[in-house]
Amino acid sequence: QLQLVESGGGLVQAGGSLRLSCAASGSTFRFSLYTMNWYRQAPGKQRELVATITSSGRTTYEESVKGRFTISRDYAKNTMALQMNNLKSEDTAVYYCNAIWTNYDYWGQGTQVTVAS
Repeated sequence: QLQLVESGGGLVQAGGSLRLSCAASGSTFRFSLYTMNWYRQAPGKQRELVATITSSGRTTYEESVKGRFTISRDYAKNTMALQMNNLKSEDTAVYYCNAIWTNYDYWGQGTQVTVAS
């Protein structure tokens, strides 16, 4: 079992920055094997994939966040982060950390990000 806990959400003005963190605990000895994702879900919308970092460190981003968001991971600390710059009102959502490897699929409880315009 892997437990994921997000932190770092909050209220920020448009154009500002936030850094989200995801800390893994439990069976972390395989943490380096997991593909890690950040998802978000805005009110009334479906959950969408925002950014991915693979076990080898390769990153991909949803088109609207390219150039503004940066995903990273620390294998030694079993953590993942999402640096969000130049935030826009449309980035307002609950952000979720996800870890996936073979048939293992874990989610955090989410952290709220609200961008005031």
